[in-house]
Amino acid sequence: MDEKYSFYKQEPNWFTFATKIRREWKLMLKVCCMGTITGLVIAFGIPKEYTASAFLAHEGMRSRSFPDISELANMSAGMHSSIASEWDALYPSLYSAIVTSTPFLLQLSTIKVCIQGDSTVLSLAQYLKEHQKAPWWRTLTSTPSRLLGWCLSLVDEKPEIGDEIGRKGAGKGPLQLTHEEVATAGAIASRISIELDKKKRTITLSVMMQDPLVAAIVADTVQARLKAYMTEYRTSKSRRILAYSEKNCKEAQVEYHTAQDKYTRFVDANRNLTQLTSRAEQVRLHCEMKLAQLAYNQAERQVQAAKARVEKVVPVYTVIQPVIIPLHPSSPNKLGILVGYILLSSAGGIGWILFAKDFVEGFLRDIRRKRETSKDEYNQILADD
Repeated sequence: MDEKYSFYKQEPNWFTFATKIRREWKLMLKVCCMGTITGLVIAFGIPKEYTASAFLAHEGMRSRSFPDISELANMSAGMHSSIASEWDALYPSLYSAIVTSTPFLLQLSTIKVCIQGDSTVLSLAQYLKEHQKAPWWRTLTSTPSRLLGWCLSLVDEKPEIGDEIGRKGAGKGPLQLTHEEVATAGAIASRISIELDKKKRTITLSVMMQDPLVAAIVADTVQARLKAYMTEYRTSKSRRILAYSEKNCKEAQVEYHTAQDKYTRFVDANRNLTQLTSRAEQVRLHCEMKLAQLAYNQAERQVQAAKARVEKVVPVYTVIQPVIIPLHPSSPNKLGILVGYILLSSAGGIGWILFAKDFVEGFLRDIRRKRETSKDEYNQILADD
């Protein structure tokens, strides 16, 4: 038993391995040349990609208090007191989900871009469809699936697209998209990335395109629309409060003018009367006018406070490094691909020389030996007959 497994207990003889590899230097040279050629073909077959980035610093997640609005909440029975202090529901960690959401991507596909060195203006969806290059081998690998899709399109009936009511989404009905729109949205989403550093509270927004100018335009648009989206969310409640305050202010103004008109008319009509009833009515109308004036002035202050709140909640993040048109491609890494294929081919050649070659030669030797034995036995049988 010890002799049977003694081979596995021996330490590897590195000198023997080096000797085997040195004897097969011609094979190693051929393998490395094949790896170099393959690496060059792969490296130069992948189109260049340019990455445009923006470096942002987002606000900390904290409760926002509005002492001026608390007065409005306490005085207005129809509004909840929580409007004076609230937390954001959209955290910075959700920015990536917002940017890659279908409605956001569909709006992004309609923006106008232009290719560097060309004054032609086209939509982002048209650019991705007509001006994006793919590696040459992808054409070969995608041919069967395209052929199958073309055959299925002849059999299946295309669903008719409904009116725009069914395409709005966001609580206004389900989105109904075509296959082309789904593919375009997926292509745009795969080229946008958002990295969040929770410790430093910074955001890195990156867009990768095959044209540097298009990458910069899309990155700048995504940054602006993300800020507009967050601003819309943050100010939506404040704008509702402002609309409610303006409505109350208009009603209070109408009531004040009505009370003022009643009081002035009564005073003009009863100027020379000295009856107690007339004086009591005059005092009552004067009090109603003063109360209406007080309510109107308070409503005016509430409107000003609501307007201040709308302006106060607008900031979302600060742009530290704006988008710059990239000058050099970010991918592919031709040197890395070349070195990787050379190392991979070298490892394959070394594995063949040290392990696989002896095993395969021994296996073939056993097969030849069995064939020769079978042939000798057959000849012996014929000789005996």
